[in-house]
Amino acid sequence: MTPIGIFDSGYGGLTILDSIRKLMPQYDYIYFGDNARAPYGTRSFDVVYEFTLEAVQKLFEMDCPLIILGCNTASAKALRNIQQNYLPGAYPDRRVLGVIRPTAEIVGNYTRSHHIGVLATEGTIKSNSYTLEIQKLFPECTITGLACPMWVPLVENCEFDKPSADYFVKERIDTLLSMDPLIDTIILGCTHYPLLINKIKQYCPENIMIISQGQYIADSLKDYLKRHPEIDSRISRGGSCKYYTSESPERFGESASIFLNQKIEVERI
Repeated sequence: MTPIGIFDSGYGGLTILDSIRKLMPQYDYIYFGDNARAPYGTRSFDVVYEFTLEAVQKLFEMDCPLIILGCNTASAKALRNIQQNYLPGAYPDRRVLGVIRPTAEIVGNYTRSHHIGVLATEGTIKSNSYTLEIQKLFPECTITGLACPMWVPLVENCEFDKPSADYFVKERIDTLLSMDPLIDTIILGCTHYPLLINKIKQYCPENIMIISQGQYIADSLKDYLKRHPEIDSRISRGGSCKYYTSESPERFGESASIFLNQKIEVERI
């Protein structure tokens, strides 16, 4: 089996996996969550790179010809270094892709005011990756980013649909819009945040477009595989998915069911 590997620091990448599998169910997949060392959002560039590289190496050992970093922090802090400095010497025939560039590529299609907000982890916001990527493609756009440190804990503690989440969601949205009242498009720059989408829509003005990454990443990957048949031909097509965590399989399985709406079997590595 030569599956597509999907890596995340924890559970959030399951929202990416779910969208990809719905669009392309024929492929085999491996999902790995580094839950023992999550969250990545507040860690330094060097540490995120070290942890992400270890995960990439592990997935390559498991015969993945293609890996998606389904984690915005890893995409922001580690992807470029892996692509430019690690792959050419170690695995020149394999690929590692992220989630920031595909999101940046489509956001210009939705904003009318050219004012875009990004809600993400502290690490992703401090990296300035969204601003850099979007302005490469749409230099006329103004980007305003805001970290949401409480949002991931709300999701991982199953509080995302409870009244306890309301204050933290409303406060961040109000703060973002006070920073730039002209924002008409908001990117959810963390793969956990789609689980808060009902709360987010509740406290956002109706005219604001909310961009949740899953579908766009899936569409981008499908397009990538069409353009790179040399990679596509090496991916096995058995329709399977295996799940791995660096923490407790039992706990991962329980929490993963929130993201996937199904029970799964999980192994620890």
